[in-house]
Amino acid sequence: MTVARGAALGALLLVVAIVVIVLLGGGGGEQYRLVFQTAGQLVRGNDVQIGGRRIGSVDDISLTDDNQAAVEITVEEPYAPLHEGTTATIRLSSLSSVANRYISLTPGPNSAPELKPGATLDTASTTSVVDIDQLFNTLDERTREGLVNVIQGSATQYEGKTREVQEAAKYLSPALSSTSKLMLELTRDQRNLEAAIVSGARVVSAVGEKRNELSALIGSLNVMMGAIASENQGLAETLDELPGTLREANTTFVDLRSALDDLNPLVDASKPATKDLARFFGEFRPLVDEAVPTFTDLSAFVNTPGPDNDATDLVRMLPELQRVGSPAFENSVKAMRQGQPVVDFFRPYTPELVGWLRSFGQSTANYDANGHYARALANFGAFTYSQGADGSEVLNPVSPDQRFLNQRADATRRCPGGASQARPDGSNPWLAPGGDCAPSDTLTGP
Repeated sequence: MTVARGAALGALLLVVAIVVIVLLGGGGGEQYRLVFQTAGQLVRGNDVQIGGRRIGSVDDISLTDDNQAAVEITVEEPYAPLHEGTTATIRLSSLSSVANRYISLTPGPNSAPELKPGATLDTASTTSVVDIDQLFNTLDERTREGLVNVIQGSATQYEGKTREVQEAAKYLSPALSSTSKLMLELTRDQRNLEAAIVSGARVVSAVGEKRNELSALIGSLNVMMGAIASENQGLAETLDELPGTLREANTTFVDLRSALDDLNPLVDASKPATKDLARFFGEFRPLVDEAVPTFTDLSAFVNTPGPDNDATDLVRMLPELQRVGSPAFENSVKAMRQGQPVVDFFRPYTPELVGWLRSFGQSTANYDANGHYARALANFGAFTYSQGADGSEVLNPVSPDQRFLNQRADATRRCPGGASQARPDGSNPWLAPGGDCAPSDTLTGP
């Protein structure tokens, strides 16, 4: 072998070694312990993420002495080590599987001290997930029934009126925008509005200051009208009532003057809001023009000629709708009450069902050239075994209509968690309150 060939072979071996180290060597990392009030259905292998990127995984989940969840995680480099101030939150991307739970980390500042390997973040730095069951369990049965009735009633209310609701919503945004412009303009032309209000106040004040002269004038008019009344009895009777009326009017004017004095603070407070009132009214005109079609459509919606085609007819039909719909609502509520025991019995077994869906989904999700990996169909009792006279072993086919004879579907009465090996801490199987199961019906083996 020449020197050149030896050098080439050595370089090739070096490249292969580097590739093996990169692919199989791993990136290293640090382990930490997170304490949550509840693990929120986390399982081993769930992701640990920062900003939506996977940076580690859940290694183990256990219970602390005070019945809190202790979660062991590994954070890979270059995100490890973490710093003080780091917080952790259990999140879920959907409700379809426990595999969709993950831990989201919010790292502390790089200027903070580093956390030592194996450090613990207590519940002051962690946040557990809130499941939908926990939310609805906070409501009593009467509240849940009322919520169901509200949702069903809303669906009935808008049934067949989709187009009208869409038309009303289409004009809502322009109306709000125009109203915003209106309120903006109220704060502009302050000077003109202030002058108008002040001038009006001065006029009323001047009238109040001349009340004595006005009273004398009215008295003179009374004398004059008395002379005229001698000519007309009917006019005399009318004029007899006039002094009392004028006296009451004089009192009103006096009270008006004090009212205008009390109005001055309001005028002063209105000055900033009326700065650009003139400009506002100028720009308000387009809003009025644009609102005409809206009010036209609203009028047609409320009162369209013809039977059963407008909001007025809809309101008239509501009593009949209530008469027809009430029995249906009562039957629905009764059905939900009768179904509550079934839901209460089924709920403890939810982790088993979700776990099966997760495992089955993982085995069927990937595929090769022949299709998905799972291409098997369970076939029970397709053959019977017998031994021939010559000692040979024979499989005898069984017809499909005979395959399920002597088979039972109630062979086990396992409690929640009884489908897997019992854990040393005794967390499974679990006898749910009121559950109808056998805690002793468990899998054999360690």
